[in-house]
Amino acid sequence: MTAQVLIKFGKYRNWTVRNQTFTLVKGFQSGKKGNYVTVRNEGNFPIGIDVVKIKVNHINDYEITGGSVAEVVNFKATAGKAETDEQAMDRIAARFAVLDEMSKACINGEIRAMIVTGPPGVGKSFGIEQQLDKSAMFDRLSGKRERFNIVKGAISGIGLFATLFKYSDKRNVLVFDDCDVWDDQDALNILKGALDSGKRRRISWNKESNLLRREDVPESFDFNGSVIFITNLDFGDRRSKKIKAHLDALQSRCHFLDLTIDTERDKMLRIKQVHRDADGGLFKEYGFDEAQSSEVLEFMFKNAAKLREVSLRMSLKIADLIKISPNNWQMLAEATCMKR
Repeated sequence: MTAQVLIKFGKYRNWTVRNQTFTLVKGFQSGKKGNYVTVRNEGNFPIGIDVVKIKVNHINDYEITGGSVAEVVNFKATAGKAETDEQAMDRIAARFAVLDEMSKACINGEIRAMIVTGPPGVGKSFGIEQQLDKSAMFDRLSGKRERFNIVKGAISGIGLFATLFKYSDKRNVLVFDDCDVWDDQDALNILKGALDSGKRRRISWNKESNLLRREDVPESFDFNGSVIFITNLDFGDRRSKKIKAHLDALQSRCHFLDLTIDTERDKMLRIKQVHRDADGGLFKEYGFDEAQSSEVLEFMFKNAAKLREVSLRMSLKIADLIKISPNNWQMLAEATCMKR
């Protein structure tokens, strides 16, 4: 059987490739222009070329869906090559570009739900909030109620039901940012109904509730908005079987974006990538020159194992210390930013 490859996300020339299956010609390879998988065109692109190379960023962006054992093993062996720092930063940058694109799709009502997972302090929330702020600008100027809300902290099942009602219209977006909904069965059941794949997403609360009466929330309504979940949760950790079934059902209703920042090295390279790609660099607001910026990053790389956390927040904490004490900031960092 000829091997097939599913490209979850990739690029060919000016075309975006998302969740398309191709006949595999050659597995993952790295070149001067990035990473790519070679496949047969077979009419997927309107050009007279039989074999094309689709750019991808990481082994999680594609998977073998059929073929001989030899072809699959060869593919996996090739894919196991170590990334350079530049390749890793490009891979991370591409994931955050996908986050921006998918956030816009939620805001425009083109997709119903997305789960974004990654470690704390890498900029998950910041990127989504930027997209929301851009879209909310016209609502603010015209004095309209904003169509978006960010929910943080704990929320009960009944509180979730009331919040969904308030943002149930088309092109409304609710963002649950590290909000603890994953262990509440009432909340998970409500979310499954709100994000169902059917044309009508009817959800109900059939228990007596003073809260719903007080806030004038009906016992049933249609939810037509979109939801974004930002979480540090490892979905491989399924906890109890009962919760596992709920999480599986919820995950199947959402687009799932893992930012692929899995190691301390990845976290440090995310910080370097933000500094590389941001207009004016990561420390623009501090007025640092490149030498001072490099000093912060080198200090973090050298002491990554000792830092309380490796994150964008930590890099700014260290920058604050340089402003406080340009000559003694390393001593202050060792006292306040490192584990004992």
